[in-house]
Amino acid sequence: MSSYSQSGTWSVYIIRCADSTLYTGISTNVTRRFVEHTSSSPRSAKYLRGRAPLELIYAKEIGTQSEATIEERRIKALTKAQKLNLVAGLS
Repeated sequence: MSSYSQSGTWSVYIIRCADSTLYTGISTNVTRRFVEHTSSSPRSAKYLRGRAPLELIYAKEIGTQSEATIEERRIKALTKAQKLNLVAGLS
């Protein structure tokens, strides 16, 4: 896994869970955030606990926190099929 957005730039990311559900989030350091999610640390999203193994399937640098939040909301409003198309680069 390559390192994403360690310069303070905000990114949006999608994680696929073992049960095939998708989790979308934002972070300034996607690699660190993914490690937090996989280690079941107190900083891990409650949704992801017990859904391992996890796979980071998408990450994109966005810019500011505000822009990343807007993109996160847009992605969360998509259907699962639309999210998978986004990951595949079809949208």
